[in-house]
Amino acid sequence: MAKKQLDDQDRNILEGLAKDARISNRKIAADLGITEGTVRSRIKRMESEGQVRITAMTNIARLRNPTLAYIWVEVERSAQCDDVAQQLAAVPEIGFVGKMLGRYDILAITLVQDNAELARFLHSKITGLAGVRRTECSLGVNFVKHDYRMSRIVDA
Repeated sequence: MAKKQLDDQDRNILEGLAKDARISNRKIAADLGITEGTVRSRIKRMESEGQVRITAMTNIARLRNPTLAYIWVEVERSAQCDDVAQQLAAVPEIGFVGKMLGRYDILAITLVQDNAELARFLHSKITGLAGVRRTECSLGVNFVKHDYRMSRIVDA
């Protein structure tokens, strides 16, 4: 079964959900001038086709002093990159792992409260992993914008 392309109505429904994932189908329908059944069926279709996933996110604002830690990882041999990436992805405290092009092979992102916590985390969870040659960290200390909706709504 081929995936249906997202149309303007799908995008409008997703925009409503992106602002408030707890919004009712009835409210979305009223805002868009369509039926509640249309909203419900379109959301169900987009979920079943893997075009959208509705999930709860923790609120970064709840942290006392959040520091976003970008952990750049260089692996010993390029053949180990997949293994190291999988090991990092298994660490519950890491929220993002991506294989990168450029100076470093992998980027892992986590939140820490301070530099001491970051140092403990690096030494206990990352630097000892098989295949990790070295790490470098960049810290985000002043959040200008933090939007969990990092991807644009585009056709798959």
